[in-house]
Amino acid sequence: MSRYAPLPFSHVKLEGQFWRERLETVLTRTVPSQHRKLAEYGILDSLKLPDPPPPLRFPRASNGFTVQVFWDSDVGKWIEAASYALSHRRDPDIENKIEAAIDDLEMAQAPDGYLNCWYLGREPENRWTNLRDNHEFYNAGHLLEGAIAYFQATGRRRFLDIMERYLDHIYSVFGRGDGQKRGYDGHEEIELALMKLYYLTGERRHLDFAAYLVDERGQQPHYFDMEREARAARGLVEQRYPFPNYEYSQSHKPVREQDKVVGHAVRAMYLYTAMADLAAELGDASLKRACEVLWNDVMNTKMYVTAGLGPSAHNEGFTHDYDLPNQTAYAETCASVALIFWAQRMLHLDLDGKYGDILELAMFNGALSGLSRDGEHYFYANPLESDGRPSRWEWHTCPCCTMNVSRLVASVSGYFLSTAADGVAFHLYGGISTEVEIGGTRVALREVSDYPWRGEVAIHVDPRSPAEFDVKLRIPGWCTGASVSVNGRSLDVAQAERGYLTVRRIWGPGDIIRLNLPMPPVRLYAHPAAIADAGRVALKRGPLVYCLEEVDNPGGRVQRLRLPRKAELHAEPYNIFDGAVALTADGVAVDESDFTQLYRTTPPTEQTAVVTAIPYFLWANRGQGTMVVWVPESAG
Repeated sequence: MSRYAPLPFSHVKLEGQFWRERLETVLTRTVPSQHRKLAEYGILDSLKLPDPPPPLRFPRASNGFTVQVFWDSDVGKWIEAASYALSHRRDPDIENKIEAAIDDLEMAQAPDGYLNCWYLGREPENRWTNLRDNHEFYNAGHLLEGAIAYFQATGRRRFLDIMERYLDHIYSVFGRGDGQKRGYDGHEEIELALMKLYYLTGERRHLDFAAYLVDERGQQPHYFDMEREARAARGLVEQRYPFPNYEYSQSHKPVREQDKVVGHAVRAMYLYTAMADLAAELGDASLKRACEVLWNDVMNTKMYVTAGLGPSAHNEGFTHDYDLPNQTAYAETCASVALIFWAQRMLHLDLDGKYGDILELAMFNGALSGLSRDGEHYFYANPLESDGRPSRWEWHTCPCCTMNVSRLVASVSGYFLSTAADGVAFHLYGGISTEVEIGGTRVALREVSDYPWRGEVAIHVDPRSPAEFDVKLRIPGWCTGASVSVNGRSLDVAQAERGYLTVRRIWGPGDIIRLNLPMPPVRLYAHPAAIADAGRVALKRGPLVYCLEEVDNPGGRVQRLRLPRKAELHAEPYNIFDGAVALTADGVAVDESDFTQLYRTTPPTEQTAVVTAIPYFLWANRGQGTMVVWVPESAG
């Protein structure tokens, strides 16, 4: 297991233009606007347990389910994102809004510690009767993450105390002891939240309960079956389960026996994140092997080129190998955010750069595409092709992705580097500064770059006194021809192991590492079994996947464009985002104007056209229009 641990985001200052701009947008626009929406949709009022409860804002679906059962989680995620924002810049107004929500949660909490506003306000007699569907642990997990983040940002522990009282109640009800329920939630989340609490407090009981939840999942007799029978015995109306088996919640078999990634994508990623945490903390080789098997299955058969996950809206998740449709891709923002969580944990198991590659890919593409440039519009699903109808929305009946992407951006600096007793490892680049202690020596670090637009990186290493330690540099898997020098002396990049070049020397004040990562545009081709991409090509430069958008390619649908295989790709500045780089090439456009019927015996005429591609995460910020990632390729 790796000796490296991520440096907390609050200890790392973002200085590069790319992430600084995104962070400022989240701080000044996203977090305040999300609070307004939580109020507008009645989510904040639900914490007050109005009596009598108002009519449902979102009526039950045909299977009896309503999204209002997990409103607590939306509040928890907003508090988490807002707390991360406070870690960057204290804001009395935001603090007051958080405190008001905590007031309501404290008032709502039952004398025995139970805290779920849906059940307390609407059906208190039915607590803990439907973990399969109704998200009680999931809600608790997100509230717990919010409480941890708020404590870390402000030092105030009232919310944390509330949640620890709730956990005392949960630990008394669930487990393997006499009279306890051997249950776990249909939507994983609390497992990774408990690991965060364990890291914060050092209390073993939180680690043990997280391990119990992971180990119990999928055991027989199946808890969800027993729970259903208990509901029937009480005469409760059964909420129809719309799936044929428990693959949807990754509880179809014990986790160590699972070798294919199945079901709901976000649930799967949250589960695997906790599994990797536990593998590292407990030195559990069997959990580590399970994580590696599942990781390979995702990477080799199920992940979109943008690091999107899940092709199906039906289960918000996975179907079968190589099923990667583009226009109907679900690729939920939450799933890419959760993939980042998992990738970071896997990275710290072995410090293997392949996990850093996916962390970076998801960060810049599958996740960041979920947040608009103005910080107040979102994508829930992230298709790789559009007929022009999809547009970003201000809110959603299930607003999970809104706070997921904002909490990611607000804490993004925590993914850049890790430290060990004898070294520091750089995983991402983009302009940061920090001060760390390595081997008893304080070391100031400053990474300067215009990443991801350019690959020239300078790292200033300034120990207070000369000291020997490692500096590990991730050499991205997409990069060929990387070069590294220290104080002008070239190093052999071929010595890199598992994606990291280790530079060990006695460092002194003023030392500078220069890393050059060439970023020529490249073509990507999909596995032949991914039939949606047959005869098509995707464009990538550095960590960024590109797409064609109609606003940059006037004349009609971008699906009319073809990219000749031998056409040269050019990287050019493009004024749609500060410092942005677009790709251009000489292409071919199909002329649709002479078609007067649906079918005919002669092919359409073609004409030359300049094809312009922009980074995928930027699409749908300039009005509606067609878009495509996988571009039809023509010979020539």
